[in-house]
Amino acid sequence: MEGVRRLIMRNTDYIPALRYRCLTVIYDPLVRLTTREKLFKTALILQAGVQPKHRVLDVGCGTATLAIAIKRSQSRASVVGIDGDRKILEIARSKASKLGLDISLDYGLSVDLPYGDSSFDRVVASLFFHHLTTPNKVRTLSEMHRVLKSGGELHVADWGRAKNKFMRTAFLLVQLLDGFDTTSDNVNGLLPTLIAGSGFDDVTETASYMTMLGTMSLFKALKPGAESVKC
Repeated sequence: MEGVRRLIMRNTDYIPALRYRCLTVIYDPLVRLTTREKLFKTALILQAGVQPKHRVLDVGCGTATLAIAIKRSQSRASVVGIDGDRKILEIARSKASKLGLDISLDYGLSVDLPYGDSSFDRVVASLFFHHLTTPNKVRTLSEMHRVLKSGGELHVADWGRAKNKFMRTAFLLVQLLDGFDTTSDNVNGLLPTLIAGSGFDDVTETASYMTMLGTMSLFKALKPGAESVKC
């Protein structure tokens, strides 16, 4: 029964893309229009530095735009996407199939990733963390840390601390749509603190971009390995 209660809690906490399932069909064009998606996702991929034979996990992959772009940039890497929305995974699989790309797209939740310890060289997430409550951000980061290999890297693109009053006002629309409870950590600039608190080293905000909906920030962090242990 305890396992059932945990599952119910997790499903209740889940927020689909754009919050309402009826909006899923317009997710891709809306993100392109409002977030400068090509700019920040290209920067995130360059930052991640995916190499041949790397295994990459895209958590909260949505329609797989980022996973597809990673695979196209490094065809010899193994790319896996996971999302808790079966409908959006159907869209993702259709997009990957039309492009003839071999990408694994799995159903599952970020707080309980169905992968073994030290399974991936890179973990990425784009426009995902602002859908999670603080406790679920912490659980997700713990799971990301667990599935990364020692010396592996986490790369995140999401809403960050507003750079000015205009960006803060613009972000109110995101908060009204996705909820103040889940988005407050982002706009208050707490993501780096949460990442560091989950065992990651060298947590850095590498870039930020002004968009129609607020400040988009890029972050990177390292799972310590034998070569990076600090004295």
